[in-house]
Amino acid sequence: MKRILVVEDEVDIREILRDLLEVKGFKVLCADNGLSGLQLAREQLPDLIISDILMPKMDGYDLLDELRRDPVIATIPFIFLTARTNRPEIRRGMDLGADDYLTKPFFPADLYNAIESRFARQSIIAQQFQKKLDELRQNITAALPHELRTPLTGILAGSALLRERYTGPQNEEIHVLADLMYQSAERLNRLVQNSLLYALLAVFRSDDKALAQMRASSTTEAGGVIEAVARRVAKHAEREADLSVDAQSTRARILEEHFVKIVEELTDNAFKYSKAGSSVQVTSFSQDHYFQLWITDSGHGMSAEQIANVGAYAQFDRKLYEQQGTGLGLVLAQQLAEIYEGELSIDSKPGGPTTVRVILPE
Repeated sequence: MKRILVVEDEVDIREILRDLLEVKGFKVLCADNGLSGLQLAREQLPDLIISDILMPKMDGYDLLDELRRDPVIATIPFIFLTARTNRPEIRRGMDLGADDYLTKPFFPADLYNAIESRFARQSIIAQQFQKKLDELRQNITAALPHELRTPLTGILAGSALLRERYTGPQNEEIHVLADLMYQSAERLNRLVQNSLLYALLAVFRSDDKALAQMRASSTTEAGGVIEAVARRVAKHAEREADLSVDAQSTRARILEEHFVKIVEELTDNAFKYSKAGSSVQVTSFSQDHYFQLWITDSGHGMSAEQIANVGAYAQFDRKLYEQQGTGLGLVLAQQLAEIYEGELSIDSKPGGPTTVRVILPE
């Protein structure tokens, strides 16, 4: 049911408008002045606003001006309904961004036609936006990954070849430089992959069909995946002795490549934010038809405020601890869990251990 906000100080006209609009199946919100109308618009986010011009506290012009300044409500269609019919005043309303202008007295048919016209235009805009969104998704999933990955693949392959070919004391400088190139390219490659996934997830959230297809997928041997990924990450961090894995072979309702990404990012964070020699425990089990993954490290911990403000590209205390990274991995894991109708939670305190829990449907 679409909601229409009526801003009118004359009680009789306000009630007539309410009756006319409710007959057509609209939910009607009413305000008797511009200031109250502005507050209602911000609180209720109506689909359309009909407003008088001459009103106490705030007139219709000022109401429209305030609406168009607020990005949250700036695009709400706005129709003036007033007895003022001179051309300069009509022009002023249009210049402020009014979508239509009806004069009192009015015929119900004129009111209905104006409303239908506004909603039809909004529908066209929505269709155009969806088309651009589909085009963006196609570009992200096809052209952009190729354009970003191809040069990185060349850099990784070239620097890896140099590392292998130039060894020994006489080539130490070249080997060190090649190794630095390879490590930097690896970091950049991972950042590109995560940034592309972050953009894709934002697109998928608005695509019901894509979400349904993703949620129909499952990882049947979640325990085996966890074991393999966690040990690979530990080896890369040169901390295999610090890792403890107890992963049950159970099922998780999530696309396997996305499940791998969750385990990879959370395990990597556990090693990144804890000292060598301290333990990282990875555990998974099934409980009440839900799959659970727990990853615990003995790092510097997080405050309640930091946990509440987990966000993309926001690494906490970077100057103090000097870890490399953007903080995007934790957000990706959180968003992936939520997309698959699960959740991610963090139990931590400054100076204490941190446990990240991911719960997914089985």
